Amino acid sequence: MTTQRTSGRRKQALAAAAVVAGLLTTAACGGGNGSSKDGAAGFDAANNKVAQADQVKKGGTLKFVSTQDADSWDTTRGYYGFMWDFSRYYSRQLLTYKTAPGAEGAKLTPDLATDMGKVSDGGKTYTFTLRDGGTWEDGKPITSQDIKYGIERSWAQDVLSGGPVYLQQMLDPKNTYKGPYKDTSKDHLGLKAIDTPDAKTIVFHLPTANSDFLQVLAMTAASPVRQDMDTKSKYGLHPFSSGPYKFESYSPGKNLVLVRNTSWKASSDPVRKAYPDKVTLDISTNQADSDQRLIDGDYDIDASQTGLGPQGRQIALKQHKDNLDNPVSGFIRYAVFPQSVKPFDNEHCRKAVIYAADHVSLQTARGGPIAGGDIGTNMLPPSVAGGEGQKYDPYKIATKNKYGNVNLAKQELKACGQPNGFSTTIAVRNNKAQEVATAESLQAALKKVGINADIYQYDGSQSPGIIGSPSNVEKKKLGIIIMGWGPDFPTVQGYGIPLWDSKYILQSGNNNYALIKDKTIDGLFDQYTTTLDEAKKTQISTEINHKVMEGAYYLPFTFERLLNIRSSRLGNVYTTNAYSGYYDFVNLGLKSTK
Repeated sequence: MTTQRTSGRRKQALAAAAVVAGLLTTAACGGGNGSSKDGAAGFDAANNKVAQADQVKKGGTLKFVSTQDADSWDTTRGYYGFMWDFSRYYSRQLLTYKTAPGAEGAKLTPDLATDMGKVSDGGKTYTFTLRDGGTWEDGKPITSQDIKYGIERSWAQDVLSGGPVYLQQMLDPKNTYKGPYKDTSKDHLGLKAIDTPDAKTIVFHLPTANSDFLQVLAMTAASPVRQDMDTKSKYGLHPFSSGPYKFESYSPGKNLVLVRNTSWKASSDPVRKAYPDKVTLDISTNQADSDQRLIDGDYDIDASQTGLGPQGRQIALKQHKDNLDNPVSGFIRYAVFPQSVKPFDNEHCRKAVIYAADHVSLQTARGGPIAGGDIGTNMLPPSVAGGEGQKYDPYKIATKNKYGNVNLAKQELKACGQPNGFSTTIAVRNNKAQEVATAESLQAALKKVGINADIYQYDGSQSPGIIGSPSNVEKKKLGIIIMGWGPDFPTVQGYGIPLWDSKYILQSGNNNYALIKDKTIDGLFDQYTTTLDEAKKTQISTEINHKVMEGAYYLPFTFERLLNIRSSRLGNVYTTNAYSGYYDFVNLGLKSTK
């Protein structure tokens, strides 16, 4: 019964993808370019470029909707990408991302700091000076001690779990500090890796240099928090604002209202323009309803940035294609081959699967060129420095082998000592319909070359103990795992180090599913983290990706795309690589404040 229901969903998904693909072709061929009668900027007008920047007015209410609330609005605990994007309304950091489209938006710029900092001691010491005029919502100045305390909160995992811990890993890798709530020093600022000699100076001491440390300082988790306003586990219900907006009201799972922080000074903030008077977020678990209300213009933008659903896509492409953008996200969807499961310890057997797969069918199963994305050809997202997109296609996945190559697959099977094929198991989350569809597509293609694959569906919420446990993977002989991954920050370290560096192989919660233990790859990561030159870092990133692909550890499915809608009221709209192809929320404005 389960198989029939899944197959039915797959047929519906494939049919919907075909319809939407045709509609997108119409849009791209003249049906959706240019400005529409209702003032929309045009199809893809905000994809890696700014749409209608010169028409923004001060004032009005900017209206967001989302099918899910943030995991937390606490700057320490939030880990959802849209929370990081949205949090720039009420939180500031020493550094942040440029308010610019595409790749330019992934570059760092000073925020609370006067400059990009002074680096010394071979990249192990960073010194920053705070600019004048930065204030909290009650008018008190933001101090270096506030920034240190906000960062220290990441150590309090027993109270504030869920957020990223890069700062902890880089500043205190042995985890000797126990967090500010267990800090016995008088001022609760006992983290030795950070000095605050005065209210305007902050100095970071890394035990080992890491060239992405500035990226980590731009994360929301590096926001200042004032000790007297810290409500610990309840802080996410009403964070104290350091940005141009502050919380007026918040009802978890229902709505959030931000209003102007009248103590914020534009002269102290080179990043935020603060166009609207008010920013609202309504949370609706009914995607079809929220999509329709976006299409109708009741809301301006989808906060979660996960793209329109199948029904919404078809309606929007027919009726409002000038309001749509179709950017590449920072996610790659893929299959990975654990080397602990025979015969995937042999690279020729891994290559046999890559060549046998029908890559167009896999793309269609993911939702087609729009909802699914471009056919993936390698394992580094195009939005990450060093990513080459489809220009790097070592197995000709997007060209001559896009429908699979049975002859090459059989040659690889012969080379790996399995000329008649073999049996294996594909592991896939049962709560991800598109992943089940890709498993079925891959299963059908592999059968043509004698590889018989069973499909093992598991509870996605149990991933850390199922596919994240190397011993369980080996025991259950899960030879192919279907998964997806996106960057925490737009570098090869922020994306690939948990997947490919042997030091990150864990006994539970493992993400290096392939169990890659390649001294060259490990060495390149070590070289990357100590290299300060950006051009050299980009070169190393490309080399790492090539080494991963040469090992045939992965079968990429898609460079994921989004299909997002913006209302005709919006101006200064653009997608940014800083947030994986999402719209940059912070300087959105309204063309009319009525």
